Amino acid sequence: MTVTRSQVALNPIQWINLKPAPGEPRLWRYADPTWRHEQLDVHRTIRSSGFDAVMMEVLDTQTLQSYKRMLDEAGLRPAPGYIQVAPPEAKGLSLSRGSAEWVRWFDAVRRRAEESSYMGLDSVFLAAEMDLSAPRVVQSTAVGAFFDQSMLDRQVEYLADAAQVLADEGVRAGLHNHVGSLIETEYEIEYALGQVDASLLGASFDIGHLEWAGIPSAPFLEKHQDRLVDVHVKDLDLTIAAASRETPTPYYEVSDQRFFLEPGLGDIDLDGVIKALGEDFGGWVVLEVDRASMDPDESARFSWEWVERTFPA
Repeated sequence: MTVTRSQVALNPIQWINLKPAPGEPRLWRYADPTWRHEQLDVHRTIRSSGFDAVMMEVLDTQTLQSYKRMLDEAGLRPAPGYIQVAPPEAKGLSLSRGSAEWVRWFDAVRRRAEESSYMGLDSVFLAAEMDLSAPRVVQSTAVGAFFDQSMLDRQVEYLADAAQVLADEGVRAGLHNHVGSLIETEYEIEYALGQVDASLLGASFDIGHLEWAGIPSAPFLEKHQDRLVDVHVKDLDLTIAAASRETPTPYYEVSDQRFFLEPGLGDIDLDGVIKALGEDFGGWVVLEVDRASMDPDESARFSWEWVERTFPA
């Protein structure tokens, strides 16, 4: 195995994606202005846990320079970030290719390319947008509910366009599957990969979201080994995942359970996953615990202990 700890980063999502108190609104803390004041302390905690790299997430209220200064002060390196794009039709719009509105549709993609290049990164996780009001989120998740081939075709078209925008700036996109989005099931992932040339769109799978959708992740990685760019690695309670597929279940009803777990605490064969990356894998392994099963600081330390057991220095 050639993957070393230098290729491993943490997504600080433990501190971001918090279960709301009863009666309180759901909060994504990157959108909370108070997060800016906690950002440095949290990143110092990540460094003290053992990690020396974090998934890039420049805040809307932050310049590239200030984010880089924050990472430097915390002693951390940036790892590839994440960008999502939706087809306009999913939002009730129809844009003419080449129009001003069509060009502006990719503004966030260009911003992520700019961020990546500035931080010295040459890859990004590219996903279909997860619309929190969509039926796959609020009604039935992980089973490809409300499938619409024409909408999938439009989603793939816009993913290809986004990948080209990134490529024009020297950043390679890897397709990122996400439960709750239009690229959720094995068919949808395979269809997207089959429609876009591998030279333009690689594969940057999320292991947990594969398994949640009932796709054994290690064989799937091995199948697409030649196309892999980076990966998100997480662990899950697969009994909860299976139950959510058997009975129509909203996304957050699943995630609000003790579903996302620190690496080694769940049921995914993570040793098999790492082996399936192959001897020539040169990308990033970004650890994610979408909802910590313990205090976020402890979760980071526990995750690093798994890294030390799994990867050579």
